[in-house]
Amino acid sequence: MDAWTGHDVPNLPGTAQPPRLFDSARREVAETTPGSTATMYVCGITPYDATHLGHAATMITFDLVNRLWRDAGLNVDYVQNVTDIDDPLLERATRDGEDWVVLAMRETALFREDMEALRIIPPAHYIGAVESIPEIAAHVRELLAAGAAYKLDDGTGDVYFPIAAAPRFGYESNLSREEMTVLSAERGGDPSRAGKRDPLDPLLWRGAREGEPAWEGGDLGPGRPGWHIECATIALGRLGNRIDVQGGGNDLLYPHHECSAAHAETLTGEAPFASHYVHAGMIGLEGEKMSKSKGNLVFVSRLRGDGVDPMAVRLGLLSGHYRTDREWTDEVLKTGEERLARWRSAAAASAGPSGEGLLAAVREALANDLDSPAALAVVDAWAEAALAGIGDDDGAPALMARTVDALLGVRL
Repeated sequence: MDAWTGHDVPNLPGTAQPPRLFDSARREVAETTPGSTATMYVCGITPYDATHLGHAATMITFDLVNRLWRDAGLNVDYVQNVTDIDDPLLERATRDGEDWVVLAMRETALFREDMEALRIIPPAHYIGAVESIPEIAAHVRELLAAGAAYKLDDGTGDVYFPIAAAPRFGYESNLSREEMTVLSAERGGDPSRAGKRDPLDPLLWRGAREGEPAWEGGDLGPGRPGWHIECATIALGRLGNRIDVQGGGNDLLYPHHECSAAHAETLTGEAPFASHYVHAGMIGLEGEKMSKSKGNLVFVSRLRGDGVDPMAVRLGLLSGHYRTDREWTDEVLKTGEERLARWRSAAAASAGPSGEGLLAAVREALANDLDSPAALAVVDAWAEAALAGIGDDDGAPALMARTVDALLGVRL
């Protein structure tokens, strides 16, 4: 599967350090310490609707990580998946009387357009679940052979992963069993299903059902993969047994990231699967989480269609810290538009305060767990001074524009 078209990222003078990020497993901010190539896996969309601002905020978060690693002189091997076969996709296609393949292709194409407009650096590998099914089935068979999977005895052909096979299960989310059980039921699991060894055991392979698409799984029989093993397989196949960052929204912490890490660690015998498990907050509207089920989505494509500059959208989402659940309002957008106009005016000034000082301060703010509000405040103060005629660094406006472009992804 092809990703979207990328763009040139300016090189900046001086030296930078890799960012410090909050790790959900350790529940603290810690240094990222990649080798010469940093590796990152971010969970992508299930393409049954258009890109909303929650998706955009998550992708911008990990775009910042990508940019900071690159600024520190690292190569970045970034993988993102598309869950182009899953129950919500099939349900939406049935509801609308549409072919699920056509629905997935259309919404994936729209997602690509939105990401390009928001100037998200594309992943090196953009992988669909459907194209990965042979690899996934092979991993499920491997787990079965090792005694780390079991088939239900109800004739469905469904295969589950016993969490007892992962002694560290729960270390990433730090949740109690009671909390896990509630979230499993809310987020696609089936803790009350009869025949499972443990209510928290996640699905690895769903046997074929009448009226549903299915693929040949060898000894597994026909069917399709569970969600968590999909991401584990795609990441292992492109990035190796250990990665630097596994990322996504905070609604993926459990069960998705907990289970995908357990699958990967059981397959490889190495732990932890990721040095950092990084999770972005949710975007709300009128006091509620923005979600398809609530029908309160703000779509990136709709904003673009209304003539909103995607850079103003990006600035609006960067105005809150990535880990916080926060609101999208008309005022947030208006502030983003005003900030963008002010920055563009300042970038056209004849001189300003020290450009190198600005660059150092923006780097410092973002290196501190992606503190984008602090970074925006730094640029705001510089722009205010430059527009007031303060400062005699005639190269500063150009360096300011390059800094904002390279580190914040905002083109002036």
